[in-house]
Amino acid sequence: MTIRVLLVGCGNMGYAMLSGWLGSGKLAASETLVVEPNEDLRHRAARLGSAVAASNAELPASLAPELIVIAVKPQVIRDVVAGYTAFAENSTFVSIAAGTSVATFTEILGPSAAIIRCMPNTPAAIGKGMMVVFCNPKVAEKSRLFVNDLLSASGEVAAIDNEGLMDAVTAVSGSGPAYIFHFIECLTFAAEKAGLPAEIAKLLAMQTVYGSASLAAESREEPAVLRKQVTSPNGTTAAALKVLMGDDRMRNLIADAVAAARTRSVELGK
Repeated sequence: MTIRVLLVGCGNMGYAMLSGWLGSGKLAASETLVVEPNEDLRHRAARLGSAVAASNAELPASLAPELIVIAVKPQVIRDVVAGYTAFAENSTFVSIAAGTSVATFTEILGPSAAIIRCMPNTPAAIGKGMMVVFCNPKVAEKSRLFVNDLLSASGEVAAIDNEGLMDAVTAVSGSGPAYIFHFIECLTFAAEKAGLPAEIAKLLAMQTVYGSASLAAESREEPAVLRKQVTSPNGTTAAALKVLMGDDRMRNLIADAVAAARTRSVELGK
């Protein structure tokens, strides 16, 4: 069977995406080939049924993949992508490297290269991620739809027309899981401080965040309406929200955090 997707790099995110493609049936294992220099990671991909190679030097001369997915760290992007310039005329490149612009790929691959920049997040590992894509004008509609279909195996997919917004995407959904994990840590700490045993505190914190996010996702109501439904006048929730929402305390804190992440994303992309 023809190799449709060449995955370059199979670390945690690359492996999560590959697992999603194969597990959902969107790709057959025989349609994938993984290039991964790390032996353990390469063997992990092989156990899923993918063909594997330690480097681009091992790729067959006849290889003509529809997509080349670049899933390596931003620091090595230039060196890695330079090894795939021979595919620039006929393959679409998909990058999940944070802070690496389409212009960087164009500089390496040439002005005619079709490039899609994608920002996933770690919940993609369990099929509940948020993937945001930006396509340069060279990307064919067929390729765009194919990529969106593959990414949907890992969660929700959205598209932006302005690549400059990718720094904001990174700050919100790319880094966002860390904010939520820290909130769970803080709620657990507060529960323990209120007298609950550690395991119960952790369970209450995690399940409350999980259940609330699930309800918000499945409800037709806006989050603000759901918040008000929980909040009785002069009740316990109102007392807590007076602390969190007074002087827009939490809103400003989160806005400042996102702004800091966005600024750093801009810096990393220079």
